[in-house]
Amino acid sequence: MCELLGMSANVPTDICFSFAGLMRRGGQTGPHRDGWGICFYEGKGHRAFHDPCASAQSEIAHFIRHYSIKSKTVICHIRLANSGRVALENTHPFSRELWGRLWTFAHNGQLKGIKQRPLTHYHPIGSTDSEHAFCWMLDRLRQRWDHAPRAAALDREIGLLCAEINSIGVFNLLLSDGRRLFCHCSNRLSWLTRRAPFGAATLLDEDLTVDFSRETGPDDVVTVIATRPLTRDEAWRTMAPGQLMIFRDGVASR
Repeated sequence: MCELLGMSANVPTDICFSFAGLMRRGGQTGPHRDGWGICFYEGKGHRAFHDPCASAQSEIAHFIRHYSIKSKTVICHIRLANSGRVALENTHPFSRELWGRLWTFAHNGQLKGIKQRPLTHYHPIGSTDSEHAFCWMLDRLRQRWDHAPRAAALDREIGLLCAEINSIGVFNLLLSDGRRLFCHCSNRLSWLTRRAPFGAATLLDEDLTVDFSRETGPDDVVTVIATRPLTRDEAWRTMAPGQLMIFRDGVASR
């Protein structure tokens, strides 16, 4: 299975520390060597980087690890291919426009029969079941509303769509329009929120420690979501199967 990494913060924040741990799992401490990608939102736009190579050996990943791109919302994915060949077009996260916002999607798990579901407006570029599921979700949202609905209605609908897809397989999901980060757990997803008083944290996959009290302000709130905990000395929480959590500015609204 692939692994996910997401971040939601109330101030532009870099993800270099967490990304350093995840990239080692891409072909070094883990088997996820079939590509990786990351998206940083900046206002209504984003910077996206993809590479079909293992992140542990990727020069692009090395650059991202050491280049402090600050963002309030980040989605990252390392791939272990099970549907679709190893290719740039099959690397997550995937992005499409809806209601004047750029939506980004990353998933792990297998979805039996998802490609049999017809698509109307959105169509995959690659051959993964994940991208087909993303296009199907956006189709359903676009068919229901021709403009962005109220947040509560959108939250309910995304929850229903996640439950429907989850019924045909494993659907661990990160989804965002740059403002909020939707996180759906099928069988494995963990999260933690860092806020004052900040302390130090050490990665599980690399001998690297950061003292966040030196890197953050007193009002900063940063939530990190990952398939498996990335640090050894912090209290990660485990999401329940079927649970949908929504973060905005680092704070859970659901």
